[in-house]
Amino acid sequence: MAIDWKPGRGALGVFKPLLGDWRAEAPNPTGNGTMACTRRFQMLWNGSHVQLDACWEMAPGKAYRERALFGRTRDGALAFWSFTSDGKNSQGTACDASDVHAGAIAFEAEMPAGTARFVYWPDRDEGFRFAVESRTKKGWNRFVEHHYRPVAVP
Repeated sequence: MAIDWKPGRGALGVFKPLLGDWRAEAPNPTGNGTMACTRRFQMLWNGSHVQLDACWEMAPGKAYRERALFGRTRDGALAFWSFTSDGKNSQGTACDASDVHAGAIAFEAEMPAGTARFVYWPDRDEGFRFAVESRTKKGWNRFVEHHYRPVAVP
């Protein structure tokens, strides 16, 4: 069943459809079978920030983790700050991704290899889609796409 992709109230209301626990299975980037990725989105501090905890389970005992915070900058822009288990970090701001879906939630960041965009949008049947793209002279090059489904939490 498709999720309700309507934003909630307030500055971070766009995250309402993503709140909760999600799981995707996708081809392993190492080329060895599949991997699983879980994402947990939760509101923090009376709704002033959203925290994302993501875990990419590449192989038994081998995981890549990310913790990101989404919130407003001093000038009011919606932004993110991300920290990963390999010691890297990034930050970026909300951007338009209406070329993917009219209601897409997207962020852009300058990375060492160039400009990257990550996008969330509703799947027509269940859950949501997530993609990571790099900017090229011809537009956006998608190199990761996952389909997340809700996880029942006991």
